[in-house]
Amino acid sequence: MEKQNDLVLKVRNLRLHFNTRSGPVQAVDGVDFDLRKNEATVIIGESGCGKSSLAKAILRLLPRNAGTYDGEIWLHDMNIMNMDSETYRKEIRWKRISMVPQAAMNALNPVMKIGDQVSEPAIIHMNMTHEEATKAAVRMLEHVGVPIDFLHRYSFELSGGMRQRSALAMALVTLPDVVILDEPTSALDVLTQASIMNLMKRMKKDLETSFILITHDIATSSELADNVAVMYAGQVVEVSDSRRFFTKPLHPYSHALMASVPRLRETIEPEFISGQPPSLLNPPMGCRFKDRCPKRFEKCDEEPPTVLVDGDRKVKCWLYV
Repeated sequence: MEKQNDLVLKVRNLRLHFNTRSGPVQAVDGVDFDLRKNEATVIIGESGCGKSSLAKAILRLLPRNAGTYDGEIWLHDMNIMNMDSETYRKEIRWKRISMVPQAAMNALNPVMKIGDQVSEPAIIHMNMTHEEATKAAVRMLEHVGVPIDFLHRYSFELSGGMRQRSALAMALVTLPDVVILDEPTSALDVLTQASIMNLMKRMKKDLETSFILITHDIATSSELADNVAVMYAGQVVEVSDSRRFFTKPLHPYSHALMASVPRLRETIEPEFISGQPPSLLNPPMGCRFKDRCPKRFEKCDEEPPTVLVDGDRKVKCWLYV
């Protein structure tokens, strides 16, 4: 049974299309998912399926060629899509919803000291004095395991793991309701990835923060996930709790993703997904996975509905109708 009181973020029919000379790119096309208090929803899918565009749509970090942008994003009981840009910037972005972007080295300013960068969001979005913000930065850097003397260092003096921790401290310093993590471990070695994932699990518990983790690394995401949303060609095709998803995925695309993951304790060979994802300029009619799906049948030429399975799991597939 859905616990409405615990809902922090509710996304409904969210669309973000980009205008190009060749036509609109349907990067996010009717996405629905929920995020609850003190939980992590992991959004997985192949590169180019719209995961990072979804993060930009939620944070309203829209490029100049953004075209269609509509739907509903409810933060608690407030539809933040109804806010004007200035109110959203002052009241929501980074104060209530923050983000750790891909590649922490690119997110950090190479000519600003780490302490100044971590304290800056608190000064701008929380109206703290420089002294108050510095104290908040010190507390958050301690939380994420960055030594205090790193406050006076520059990003190029830090290892990849420490840069990632610093970027996480920047996102958490305002104590937001939601933190979006876009491929936070993609450029790190395996041991550092494990360290960062353990850190985020601890932060979720200690700070009672809700996370949206965007990744194509299924194995790593399983460490943090409470719920999983699978994206394909701009749409969410399955939403499930992590326990049932990783043991019994529903959508044929989810099956294919799980079959592609190497197993340490099994002799099963990883499988690849045949074909290529469709172009988001001109996605196919009906089910967007049909051309690569081993279970395709005639009905797949029509747009599949989103069906409830096992009470609360959602899947966009004719097999379950």
